Amino acid sequence: MKYTMALAALAAFTAFSPAQAEVTTKGDPAKAQQLVTSVCAACHGADGNSTSPANPNLAGQGAEYITKQLTDFKSGARKSPIMQGIVTANNLTPDDMKNLGAYFSSQTPKPGSAKNKELALEGEKVFKGGNAGSGVPACAACHGPTGAGIPAQFPRLAGQHSEYVLAQLHNFWNGDRANDGAKMMRIIASKLTDQEMKAVAEYISGLH
Repeated sequence: MKYTMALAALAAFTAFSPAQAEVTTKGDPAKAQQLVTSVCAACHGADGNSTSPANPNLAGQGAEYITKQLTDFKSGARKSPIMQGIVTANNLTPDDMKNLGAYFSSQTPKPGSAKNKELALEGEKVFKGGNAGSGVPACAACHGPTGAGIPAQFPRLAGQHSEYVLAQLHNFWNGDRANDGAKMMRIIASKLTDQEMKAVAEYISGLH
């Protein structure tokens, strides 16, 4: 418990990077509508609820988090040929990114449902209690007991596609994703077993 609390305290200090500090100004969701319709909806849904398990749900996600990810895609800090191509081809400005963050954060996320209940029960143990033996902290310490996240610091996870969550955990594990403050998620992912990743991802998909 002390380890979990200490990590949570450290996370609160380190996760809010200078890059995030630059994107906290609120955007205008109305100004994002055209971009959503013409660019984002095909993969993420017009309301931010993606029908493809490979593409993340954005509805209800923290505005600052979305803006930061778009900023990181454009700069290359977060690797994704598809997303980097989209933000570059559409010449997304900082204001566009803030507006998109404001738009998707204001949408209502649809509740998800875990497909494998037994696997989800395994994931619940890690999500709520971590793994003291391997030094894995509880996911809930940073993302909240219901996966709602902490705006501007930690993203919403509740109801996210299990396939997408698992892919991101693998990306953190192998270093393909490296835009996490203080290497926090890379350190945590390195201590997770593949089974724990699958179980946590399954549990998260059923949170709402």
